Amino acid sequence: MTDKSRLVLVGRFGAPQGVRGEIRIKSYTADPLGIGDYGPLSDETGARKFEIERLRPLKDDMLVAKIKGLADRDAAGALTGVALHISRDKLPPPDEDEFYIADLVGLSAMSPEGETIGVVKNVLNFGAGDILEIAPPAGDTLMLPFTKDVAPAIDFAGGKIVVVRPVETDGSERQGEL
Repeated sequence: MTDKSRLVLVGRFGAPQGVRGEIRIKSYTADPLGIGDYGPLSDETGARKFEIERLRPLKDDMLVAKIKGLADRDAAGALTGVALHISRDKLPPPDEDEFYIADLVGLSAMSPEGETIGVVKNVLNFGAGDILEIAPPAGDTLMLPFTKDVAPAIDFAGGKIVVVRPVETDGSERQGEL
């Protein structure tokens, strides 16, 4: 996939809203209503396109949209759960020390000494912070915190991220501490 054809997740269709084909959208954009500014959205394959005709806030990051071609509740219901994407090239450049996950995925993870650790497969967040998922050439997937200490340098032009593996402990030094 070329840089311009990479897709970035920006939202997800929820349940139908009413009987006239409106559908809820959970927006992942900084300004939830901004999801309507990118033009047609697509599914994860890029094959199906969705054009927003109207958009209104429902609550927080949940919106209600009228999508071109959706005439009734059943048609809207068929889209429940479909992830919404846009092409990476439609997004503004990130601020300093900000990254799009799509830009990190595929980078070679290298040690500070230049040894290959693996390839970044994803950036996950289960609520306690971002985690780099790195697939090594052999062995189990590595899950490392995405912090400045662990990932001190990112070279997008060179296609790599420097990764300093944290020192693992067995927790025995913390016994007796409260």
